[in-house]
Amino acid sequence: MKKLFLHIALFSSLVCFSQNEQLAQYYFDKGDFEKAKISFEELLKSSPQNPQYFQKTIECYQQLQQFGIAEKAIQSRLVKYKQANLLVELGYNFQLQKNEIAAKKQYEEAIEMIKKNPNEVYNISNIFERKVLLDYALKSYQTAVQLVPTFNFNYQIALLYGQLGKMEMMISTFLNEAFANPQNSIQIQTQLARFITDDGDANFNEALRKELILRTQKSQDIFWNQYLSWFYVQQKEFSKAFIQEKSIYKRNPETLDGFVNLGDLAIEEGDNEIAKEIFEFILENTKDLDLIIQSQSYLMKMKIEKASEKDFSAINSELTNLLKQYEVSQLTLSLQLIQAHFVAFNLKKAEEGKSIITKALELQLNDYEVAKTKMELADILLLDEKYNQALLYYSQIEENLKNDVVAHEASLKAAKTSYFQGDFVWALKQFKELKAASTQLIANDALEYFLLINDNTVADSTQTALKQFAKGDFLLYQNRNQEAIVQFQAILKSFKTKEIEAVTMLRLGKIYENRGETALALSQYQSIITQHSDGIYIDEALFFSAEIYIKLQQAELAKPLYEKIIFNHQDSIYFIEARKKYRQLRGDIAP
Repeated sequence: MKKLFLHIALFSSLVCFSQNEQLAQYYFDKGDFEKAKISFEELLKSSPQNPQYFQKTIECYQQLQQFGIAEKAIQSRLVKYKQANLLVELGYNFQLQKNEIAAKKQYEEAIEMIKKNPNEVYNISNIFERKVLLDYALKSYQTAVQLVPTFNFNYQIALLYGQLGKMEMMISTFLNEAFANPQNSIQIQTQLARFITDDGDANFNEALRKELILRTQKSQDIFWNQYLSWFYVQQKEFSKAFIQEKSIYKRNPETLDGFVNLGDLAIEEGDNEIAKEIFEFILENTKDLDLIIQSQSYLMKMKIEKASEKDFSAINSELTNLLKQYEVSQLTLSLQLIQAHFVAFNLKKAEEGKSIITKALELQLNDYEVAKTKMELADILLLDEKYNQALLYYSQIEENLKNDVVAHEASLKAAKTSYFQGDFVWALKQFKELKAASTQLIANDALEYFLLINDNTVADSTQTALKQFAKGDFLLYQNRNQEAIVQFQAILKSFKTKEIEAVTMLRLGKIYENRGETALALSQYQSIITQHSDGIYIDEALFFSAEIYIKLQQAELAKPLYEKIIFNHQDSIYFIEARKKYRQLRGDIAP
């Protein structure tokens, strides 16, 4: 029983101590430094060796301009514990009083402590960095390395060069470290990528490019070609990255995996021409069946994407011939799914598409392959207006791959199925949950439909306009674009000035844009800009219009539209891209 009471007492004291610490931090964060000081002083009395409590107590003194008390406390602790980092703390206390001479004396003493014991560099450099005394932090690392050459602080030194604005030194140090220790390369690329943003410093990008080219020319090591390829990918210059990858392959023809990744990235960024070249290069240089199927799949998808109806017969024959050549098996699943989708959605032969999928499900597939195949089957069932059957397959995927990206995609499609059916209550609930999805594309898509249903339910409790709009969206899903245009135009006539008007104009604009009818697309977007400037679709209308003008080589008309997004719609998902394009047009950064 005594032990029980002892445990209870200990537990209670720990809880109380934790609550006191939280209270002290609450006062500190709130800016009530007098109360925070009292709380941290009490905590420090209870735990005098705790460096965090001491640090916070000193910071409270300094915030209250009680520099004399702070100095006395630091000096006392320095005498007691002989911790070299306290010299920096003392110097910083002088610096806050604008006593630069006394501050410098303490900082130099801290550097001298590193000379006596190089292991002191860890604590001293850390506190210099925390106090943003970057020159001294750099000096502390350099001093330690001079004394102990086996120390490796290249990564930390490079970061400090970057913070100090010494970009060329940062680049050189990072690249030296990456070459010496390739296992750190990804971490270094992550840091470099922070400076190679689309709207980043053009001088930095050029300096890095020149340094990488110089190293590529001086050394025959493919490491630098790989790095230069990576750089060009960050710049979205896929043709230049392709040149580097070919140079790597010429000297090391063991693998073509880098080409597949590069082609995939090029497609994601809409550079289909170079992607086509990349996958054709793979086909010319490999006998690996897996790579051949991957490349053929990418090429067929791109071919279908830009095909007109007159090309459909030839495309279907090509898919059939590919499956005859490489046989129907687990390995050729991607080609089977492409053909099933093409037959159902483009040739309007849903039953034939379902037949292809049914046969594919008889193959020995892993869980992800089963999920992808069922997803395609559900898509075709939805196309064929078999709503409940489609929902059944989507739910199976959700159940079998819980919390996976594929499961989230199935959830989104299930929500859209409910939306197409007019079950807006259930669809709204699903879209609300998917707004928090880890995949940005799914989250953005879910948010769009959530706002669509929510706004048009508030504006029209009968949801009459929304039902007509969902019908138009379903026609788009079925590739019945001309009928969709008629449907959306009817909505504009019947529900003029209503909440649904702006999003209907947006849909029509996108359809016209995809059909190459840019004048009609611009007309719809302009109507949103002039008639619904305070609505939620204004940023999309501005951005889509600007993008059309860029394609039409009318940059002078695009520039003010990007500018409006930058200054009036900072919360837009198009804000970053608009800012990049605007700065390019203004000449701030290279295109």
